[in-house]
Amino acid sequence: MVLVLAAGCSAVVPAFAAEPAPVYVVGVVPQFETRRLADIWQPIVDEVSRRSGVRLVLHLSPSIPAFEKDFSKGVFDFAYMNPYHLIVANEKQGYRPIARDVATDLRGIIVVRQDSKLKSVKELDGKRVAFPAPNALGAALIPRAEFRNKFSIRVQELYSRSHSSVYLNVVLGLADAGGGVEATLQAEPKEVREQLRVLYHTQSVPPHPMTVHPRVPAAVRKQVQAALLELAKEPAGGQLLANVPITKIGVSSMQEYEELRRLRLADFYVE
Repeated sequence: MVLVLAAGCSAVVPAFAAEPAPVYVVGVVPQFETRRLADIWQPIVDEVSRRSGVRLVLHLSPSIPAFEKDFSKGVFDFAYMNPYHLIVANEKQGYRPIARDVATDLRGIIVVRQDSKLKSVKELDGKRVAFPAPNALGAALIPRAEFRNKFSIRVQELYSRSHSSVYLNVVLGLADAGGGVEATLQAEPKEVREQLRVLYHTQSVPPHPMTVHPRVPAAVRKQVQAALLELAKEPAGGQLLANVPITKIGVSSMQEYEELRRLRLADFYVE
């Protein structure tokens, strides 16, 4: 109870503060460095919060491994994560997808310098290959699985925290090749893209979903989901999502990601 003294009067009048609205934490897998991630996601979170009437706060993990620890502990109420993260997060905390890009699938790429003499994945045997983190799905998990299961090669694995750092390592010659995804490569500055060549594409899988923790009330989940879908209907909102990048957002379900359980990626996932 707060006591308020009325002006010109000695009477004390009780005033009761309104119950503050709950705040929901939004996490984002750190494909880019933190400042760039904030530039992309803070306007989206702010706009979804405004449209939905749900108080949302952006929580940025400093690295992919830190992000994995956060969702494993259930730190996030909502989280944008890679598809295999969803499989792990679903098993550990019960996270489920609510929206995803429905226009494109996710596939990994292996890039080399434009002037590299490497012409095939087989030639990477024994070479230094940079990855953002062991559990980055398209950029590390699937490529490493395909290196072993499809090509029977072993590489020297270097980890550099983000997709952007992978591309820079390759450009600078610190790695012979690097793992990424098409969307993050296209998001790089022109001067970086022009120095890289895609050596290989992995198989495709459904792309990153926006997910929700089961503790979030159904009404709140539906409000946030509706606001995300509504955002894409306006040019300005569509541009915000394009920065992620998300081409066309739509409703998602757990069933769409069940095929990932059959890829036996657990052999390469690092706890």
